[in-house]
Amino acid sequence: MFDIIPSIWLINGKCVRLKRGDFTTQEVISNNPLEIAQAFEDHGIRWLHLVDLDGARRGEPKNYHILEAVAGYTNLKIDFSGGVSTDGDVMKSFEFGAHSITAASAAALYPERFSQWIMSYGREKIFLAADTNPIDNKIKVRGWTKKTETDLFDHIQFFYDRGLKYLKCSDVTRDGVMEGPNFELYKKNCSKISNHSSGCKRWC
Repeated sequence: MFDIIPSIWLINGKCVRLKRGDFTTQEVISNNPLEIAQAFEDHGIRWLHLVDLDGARRGEPKNYHILEAVAGYTNLKIDFSGGVSTDGDVMKSFEFGAHSITAASAAALYPERFSQWIMSYGREKIFLAADTNPIDNKIKVRGWTKKTETDLFDHIQFFYDRGLKYLKCSDVTRDGVMEGPNFELYKKNCSKISNHSSGCKRWC
């Protein structure tokens, strides 16, 4: 059994859709994120991935008020991401109602800090997002606007060696274009990354 986990992506407090992470393709889906979240819950959804795209670009969460509203008016377990970069950001995210936190840029730019979050808050609370273009398998950060020289598979293995349990891996070329997941990337991921962590789960 598995859970279907929908995402709500936020820009200026609105639900948006981007194509391949390109901010110039922004399409507003709804002006009311809470209403969308409640509709998900009404249809049996238990988890929600809430993405602060303003925060992702700026390196600091900007939509805590949406997180607080969704946490306050639904029973959804909210996985919050987007700009969570400091210890204070992590604490605030949990205070405003996040059930778990997913970090991408912070993990790539401050790996020891992210590793400490796993140890401090636990493997059930801190998730890794590893986003890449499969042409070169380099990690992308800051809302996919910047590329690092970090290899996808080395990056993931580094954190599994430090206790990571949950991974969200995205092929940025498939995002928002309704072409389906890149199963080849995920197969390669599973074949390259060791499974020595008990109960290791990959959330792709």
